[in-house]
Amino acid sequence: METNKGLVHIYTGEGKGKTTASVGLALRAAGQGMKVLFIQFFKEESASSGEKEMLRNTGVELVRSNHRHPLFTGAKTDLEAVRASVVGTFEAAKEKLMQGGYGMVVFDEIMSAVNGGWIKTDGLLKFLDSRPKDLEVVLTGRNAPVELMQSADYVTEMLKIKHPYDHGVQARKGIEF
Repeated sequence: METNKGLVHIYTGEGKGKTTASVGLALRAAGQGMKVLFIQFFKEESASSGEKEMLRNTGVELVRSNHRHPLFTGAKTDLEAVRASVVGTFEAAKEKLMQGGYGMVVFDEIMSAVNGGWIKTDGLLKFLDSRPKDLEVVLTGRNAPVELMQSADYVTEMLKIKHPYDHGVQARKGIEF
């Protein structure tokens, strides 16, 4: 395999650590001078997160789709607004990436967008096949489709053995966000 070819990474599974691993990889790439685009689906710009400012402070370009997942917003969710946000964010990112110059892109929680039907698996596979050849791609989220895992170069499954949330402990600042 040629060494200047960008590879595809998937972090999936029920366990904690998918976003954390992708943030670490993005920081490593930026530290080596790579231009990194980090896309976060289902995260609002106004929402606090430990990674948001750190990524921006290290020169990583961070874009948030600015709508929460319906799982967290329930019946009051405007599904058309979620769809427009997810699709618009993905299309804008693809356009930006196809212009070149980026060494890495992270699509954080893209599996939720795929599993929700907002981004089609075939469309994501088409992007992976047509991307600039040196672009490293990181995809995160639960329940990665088999077709995506088969096309990826790295697949890591985070296995939840035990998690405090199962015992009523809510997400904690600096640990889960």
